[in-house]
Amino acid sequence: MLTSVERLLFVRGVPIFQELRDDFLVRVASVMDELSFPANHTIVTQGEEGRSLYIIVSGLVRVHISDRIRASGRDRSERLQGDRILADLNPGQCFGEMSLFDAQPRSASVTTRESCNCLVLTQLQLYDAIDETPGIAINIIRLLSRRIRQLNHKLNTYEVESAAPDFSRIL
Repeated sequence: MLTSVERLLFVRGVPIFQELRDDFLVRVASVMDELSFPANHTIVTQGEEGRSLYIIVSGLVRVHISDRIRASGRDRSERLQGDRILADLNPGQCFGEMSLFDAQPRSASVTTRESCNCLVLTQLQLYDAIDETPGIAINIIRLLSRRIRQLNHKLNTYEVESAAPDFSRIL
């Protein structure tokens, strides 16, 4: 567990909190819970309701989405077709921010790759923070925009690679 001073120093370096006043950071850091998770633990599950933002203090997590395809015929059970990895996140990075704003189910799952400690900011705590310091909302918007750009780049790269003819079979 982090001491109050360690927590403040850590939070100060998190991109969504950069450029914000120290007195504000002290208050935000003091209300966040710190949670520990073992390796290979699913912290959030795609499709579930979410009301918390997680900030990785230590450890690594993987953000992934599952392809679920309904089986045809009488058996209507869902079967997992595989996971697509969206990102690997390191200390100082966060996840879960989308569900705080749109009240939609989680769009992806997040699983620890090794034991992990996270700070958790609830929706109510975040809204209070935005009321007090709107700059945090701008920082979260920047984070979301950056992630959309990265996913667009991945999608574009995938489409270009998929469209390229494979001449290796001919030669």
